[in-house]
Amino acid sequence: MARKDIFDSVMGSAAVEQTRDVSSYAVRGASRSIMQSFEELSKSSVVDLDPELVDTSFVSDRIGDDEQEFSELMRAIQERGQDSPILVRPHPSSPGRYQTVFGHRRVKVARALRRPVRAVVKQLDDRDHVVAQGQENAARANLSFIERTLFAERLLKQGYAADIVKSALALDDTTLSKMRSVSSNVSESIIMAIGAAKGIGRDRWWQLAKLMAHPANAARADEHVQSSQFQHAGSDARFQALYELLAASGKGAKSAPSRPRERAWAAKDNSVKARIADTGKVFTLALKSKEASAFGAFIAGRLEELFEAFRESETRKTTGD
Repeated sequence: MARKDIFDSVMGSAAVEQTRDVSSYAVRGASRSIMQSFEELSKSSVVDLDPELVDTSFVSDRIGDDEQEFSELMRAIQERGQDSPILVRPHPSSPGRYQTVFGHRRVKVARALRRPVRAVVKQLDDRDHVVAQGQENAARANLSFIERTLFAERLLKQGYAADIVKSALALDDTTLSKMRSVSSNVSESIIMAIGAAKGIGRDRWWQLAKLMAHPANAARADEHVQSSQFQHAGSDARFQALYELLAASGKGAKSAPSRPRERAWAAKDNSVKARIADTGKVFTLALKSKEASAFGAFIAGRLEELFEAFRESETRKTTGD
């Protein structure tokens, strides 16, 4: 197949690497100049590298590998060779080694096939590295919402500003806000247990995040993802099972309000009567009869004194004095 540029279809999904010019990436600002420099460099600087010398990026952008897609990519490279080079930089802390900016699966294929991996080598600082990696993510059709969310969260935790993350992944403020809502309420351990969930979009993850905001649901989720049935299901099915469990738990909690415990009290001469209700969280004392108002004012005026007496009594019970 003839190609206009050696960086066409850098996102190549698997069996068929779609032809896509680098200029079609959603880039702007500093990231635009970075990608344009890759175009120029790729025309003359593709080299063959030993894949054993190529390490992964310092920030991961995938949750596992889709075995079928990986097998299709391996078969395509076996039949046609590697159509599109990967992008690497000299490893910042290991001389003689390289760090993948994008093209991780092509490195794995080359390693499995015991053949060199075709690469463009470019000196990049950490910021330009994550922008380039993120731009490739933004253009890659098969990266799920939660994988993009986890990548964004990892960048933020490493100290990158929100503007850098938005530029790297071509996000608007609303989408980044929802991503942050998901990652703040759904722990990374739960996300990793569910997996990439290719068929689950932004709104469904946001609904799960709202359920997970309740502490009791977070505990239920931690327990549920350990079950054998959950772990043997597909990624989308794992998401759906957890969502349904937490949604059902929420409905059940609302349908069973606690009944207050009630009792009555009266003075010996019946000058004041009281009705007492206690739900465990709310204690209500209602006074009536002719001296109810005066007695109520007497109690209210001594609440501080009564509370201190209560505290002393509780302390004596604890210490055994």
